[in-house]
Amino acid sequence: MKENKYYFECTTCGAKYEQDEVTYLCPVCEKENTPDVPPKGILKTLYHYGKIKNLAKWHKLFDKLKAKEYRELLPINSERSLSWLKVGKTPLYELTSNGFNNLAGNFKIFLKDDSQNPTFSFKDRASDLVCAFAKEQGIETIVAASTGNAGSSLAGICASQKQKAIIFAPASAPKAKLTQILMYGAQLIPVDGTYDDAFDLSIEATKKFGWYNRNTAYNPFTIEGKKIVSFEIFQQMRQKIPDRVFVPVGDGCIISGVFKGFEDLLKLGLIKKFPTIVAVQSEKSDNIIHNLVNDKFVIKPSTTIADSIAVDIPRNYWMTKKFMEQYNGESIIVSDEEIITASKVLSENTGIFSEPAAATAFAGILKYAEKGLIDENSKNVILLTGSGLKDLNSVQGIIDIPKPIKKLDEIQI
Repeated sequence: MKENKYYFECTTCGAKYEQDEVTYLCPVCEKENTPDVPPKGILKTLYHYGKIKNLAKWHKLFDKLKAKEYRELLPINSERSLSWLKVGKTPLYELTSNGFNNLAGNFKIFLKDDSQNPTFSFKDRASDLVCAFAKEQGIETIVAASTGNAGSSLAGICASQKQKAIIFAPASAPKAKLTQILMYGAQLIPVDGTYDDAFDLSIEATKKFGWYNRNTAYNPFTIEGKKIVSFEIFQQMRQKIPDRVFVPVGDGCIISGVFKGFEDLLKLGLIKKFPTIVAVQSEKSDNIIHNLVNDKFVIKPSTTIADSIAVDIPRNYWMTKKFMEQYNGESIIVSDEEIITASKVLSENTGIFSEPAAATAFAGILKYAEKGLIDENSKNVILLTGSGLKDLNSVQGIIDIPKPIKKLDEIQI
């Protein structure tokens, strides 16, 4: 009998399942779940690392940025199943701290600009892999809940793959993101409620209509798609690891993907130690960070301006917590004011305009520097997860569009 390429492990009870035994959650732990706390039974996708290590010239395979070089670490049969659009392989810009006004210390900053993905956000990484898996399985309809980015991402990737996307999104989501969803030809189902309400409704729809669900963490392959960013960072830094990686956190899926990517590299012997992964959240939506030290999960209503990370019930909380504890992750909370300021500082100094959720990571390193927590000459990666054009309303308070003129002498310089 042919050995399966991958298998699943429940992050709650540790039970292992073959790839054809489960689709979403651990069937045992799922029974304990209630709507008011993060779900248990999230599955982690694992591979036969010992056999992969024995592949010929494995270490050299990571010299290039092509999906086929790490196809053994993806739950699909062929990289040809991925979208023809250019997902991932985004630039990593190297800067120094003295290139920013009033930034204390002397250290290196690497900006991983995932706004250059096809739908202008990091979420394309997860959508691409989920859609590829669905394509190989002959699945045509995929559903997701989203505050906007995951929905527009799934809609765009599905359009490229000739698949049907159905998106549940809060009616209050930024208009630019809802517009993207509709322009890609997806079916938009606005929800009169929060992201958490949209998430629950999409799960109900999945069970009722048999659609394939792309939801964050609920589908274990979302983390597998997002982990590729860690492979790229490792490759782009010439097979070295950074000292810190600053990650904006909402549901916990992106940061778990970052952890998982470096963990795969560790298991393969490609790295000897782990970078310090820093979780950055808004003080108005910090349901992961403030619960890390709690015995019982306590919800704080999310009201942050960074809508992409506004989450009351982080669906990947338990995996994130486990990763943070196992690999000594760090965390920092920033204010909404610091997030918007960070977006402006980043834009003015680099020419990269990031949405608030992405700027949250940059706000994190600014606060670290202010507190003197960054070592001299250290290498620090900031994940910039989405374009500022996705949420123009959030920055209107810090800009002033000049009045139109008719004559040159009306110009004020």
